[in-house]
Amino acid sequence: MKIGTVTGAVWSTRKATCLQGQTFLVVDTVLGPVVAADHVGAGKGDKVLLVTGTVASKFCMEAPVDAAVVAIIDQEEHHVST
Repeated sequence: MKIGTVTGAVWSTRKATCLQGQTFLVVDTVLGPVVAADHVGAGKGDKVLLVTGTVASKFCMEAPVDAAVVAIIDQEEHHVST
């Protein structure tokens, strides 16, 4: 899983049948921007949790997607070991 921030959206009036009803967001990650199918209603500025690869396509009912937003992050905590 990856963490990213929603920076925008992508709209398409013509798309493959298996993508009908999908909402697509642009999510900025440490590796650069990613277009992800949104399944939680995230919006611009939200910090989100992404799944990628095969997991994303299975989550999206076998649709050909490489990334999917599966959670909006409320809080993040980091522990530094010394």
